[in-house]
Amino acid sequence: MSGVRVLVGTRKGAFTLTADGTRDRWEVSGPHFAGWEIYHLKGCASDPNRIYASQSSGWFGQVLQRSDDGGKTWTPPGGGVTKSPEGFPMGESNRFVYDTSPETGKPLTTHMWYDGTQHPWEFKRVWHLEPSLHDPDTVYAGVEDAALFRSTDGGHTWHELSGLRGHESGPSWQPGAGGMGLHTILLDPTRPNRIFVAISAAGVFRTDDGGQTWTPANRGLNSQFMPDPNAEVGHCVHRIALHPSRPDTLYMQKHWDVMRTDDAGGNWREVSGNLPSDFGFPIDVHAHEPETVYVVPIKSDSEHYPPEGKLRVYRSKTGGGEWEPLTEGLPQRDCYVNVLRDAMCVDALDPCGVYFGTTGGQVYGSRDGGDHWTPIVRDLPPVLSVEVQELP
Repeated sequence: MSGVRVLVGTRKGAFTLTADGTRDRWEVSGPHFAGWEIYHLKGCASDPNRIYASQSSGWFGQVLQRSDDGGKTWTPPGGGVTKSPEGFPMGESNRFVYDTSPETGKPLTTHMWYDGTQHPWEFKRVWHLEPSLHDPDTVYAGVEDAALFRSTDGGHTWHELSGLRGHESGPSWQPGAGGMGLHTILLDPTRPNRIFVAISAAGVFRTDDGGQTWTPANRGLNSQFMPDPNAEVGHCVHRIALHPSRPDTLYMQKHWDVMRTDDAGGNWREVSGNLPSDFGFPIDVHAHEPETVYVVPIKSDSEHYPPEGKLRVYRSKTGGGEWEPLTEGLPQRDCYVNVLRDAMCVDALDPCGVYFGTTGGQVYGSRDGGDHWTPIVRDLPPVLSVEVQELP
């Protein structure tokens, strides 16, 4: 590989950070889509020039963007951004249309609202984009309110995989503090029809038939805020991750607790061990060592900053349980930033690179698996997502 490209989504635009294989010097490009929230960008494993981006605005709606030249130029594949009568750009949120009942024309189900009543599904934004591992024109979108969509024509058209939302537990799904988003999509590299998704706050679901039917995969989770702490669904899962060489083993950062399963979500067990806090958002796995895991503990669900004001990534080389703080190059005093669920990733170079972005606008990188860290760029808008592409 000749280098890497780090894709950064922020509250006010997208940025690309590019380096050669040494990862010593970085070129910063952006902001792209200045002023817009860029919830997520993801590049294609099968085509390093293809990148998808989720551009959204509370005023103007949702726009999907696509680049076919590594982020130099972008186009909305669905047909362009329309203008309001005042000349402001309007999104294309109507392109994500939930499946409806052919009899009534209404959404297939409703979901639980904060007050316990039923509420119709309403599309708000795309939280996560996950391109196929083999076909750059096939891409999945996890959206709020929680649903999974798929495009097979490079983002021109989107169709819901409604078996997920139509699961019998759908009417009991309830939003968490940040809404009800489908925020994680994991494609099993060894089983083309197996997909894992995670929803806040419903939990993890798995399909083995390409998205037609889904099974909750939450056994072993315990959430004390729920009426039944061990219920099949309703858990606030923040993020899940897997290693491509051992996809039946998954790791989870839950609202509280770091968890592990070795049977594809059949049973989970807690591996929080000696962490200073088991609350946090991101979790990821070393590119070459499936037992090496990274998390960023946050003090609590009401104090979204690191314990003692010290920004520390914690690494376990034993698949959880025993954790070591990684501090070299990270601020160890007066640091009160957060690291959000999509804002950490690893590259596949050797040694493995690890990257994360903060709500303070810094993006840190380590080119030795986390032993040493360097701020690649500072003073960006709050970082929402960080992904990486290896360049040939």
